[in-house]
Amino acid sequence: MAAPWAARCLRAGRAGRRFVTTPSTSRLTSDEIIQMRNKLFTEEKERQLSLYPRIEKIEVKYVGKSHPGSVFVMNKALSTPYNCAMHLSEWHCKKSVLALVDGEVWDMYRPLTKSCEIQFLTFKDEDPEEVNKAYWRSCAMIMACVLKRAFKDEYSVNLVKGPEVPVIAGAFCYDVILDSRLNDWKPTKDNFRSLTRDASMLIHKDLPFEALHVEAKVACEMFQHNRYKMEMIKQKASQNTEGIVMLHRFGDFVDVSEGPHIPRTSFCYQYEITSAHDLQTNQSELIRRFQGVSLPIHLKITEERYLEAEGGGSEAKDGTEEGKTVSV
Repeated sequence: MAAPWAARCLRAGRAGRRFVTTPSTSRLTSDEIIQMRNKLFTEEKERQLSLYPRIEKIEVKYVGKSHPGSVFVMNKALSTPYNCAMHLSEWHCKKSVLALVDGEVWDMYRPLTKSCEIQFLTFKDEDPEEVNKAYWRSCAMIMACVLKRAFKDEYSVNLVKGPEVPVIAGAFCYDVILDSRLNDWKPTKDNFRSLTRDASMLIHKDLPFEALHVEAKVACEMFQHNRYKMEMIKQKASQNTEGIVMLHRFGDFVDVSEGPHIPRTSFCYQYEITSAHDLQTNQSELIRRFQGVSLPIHLKITEERYLEAEGGGSEAKDGTEEGKTVSV
């Protein structure tokens, strides 16, 4: 992990000065906080499932271009859009990034709660805006996980938020507040390479993104150690009469995020954490905005396909145009 280089670069930048870390015995480590949130997420998910003691059936009508009018009989609060895609084809399972459930953008692994109409969104749709936003959002959450663990417990890391950045901006972002002793630290190329390697490990684990609606009090219990998240939870809960907040998890990492997110970390390709900038703020603490770039695996172009495209494009086995230009 990245903790050793953080310590080395700080010592090198402040030769002759020594810092002694003396954490309180009551303070949880970063890993302990992550595991606490993960445990509470699992317990709440199981509690919600227990509210449906009997399996109830719902009808899900597929309204996409292929197999129009197909109707699936699914399990209420258990079956997901991905389960519906499994009834269509392997192509739908691999290429679908999000679902539209009665017109609402929906995570592929978020359970369906009523009879509905469904269709699927991919990176090669004519207007992939929602898919692109979900991809950027998920890339930022992966970076947040990396940053939270990068400094071990030698320096504190408070996650603030993953700002919604327009896709045309060309980078995904996450704002963090590092230990004040790192205010003068300027990450090097080696530092970013180390962070990128940590992110690549998460991507190769092929971890699914899970969504969970929870009451504000549950979310506050999970994020009681982060006042920035607490403020975000209260703000989001005030925006609906039920006081509900959306959380997402991949692996054991939980964050406050409206979503939706891509189905799995393995959808990311050519992922790189590239820079960090100090933000101007009225607060006494320095907010750092870390940035990165990535490309979805679905838009990976092999040399063979490139040559085919040079020859005028080709028709894929699934009926899509391989030579189609896609904006991400």
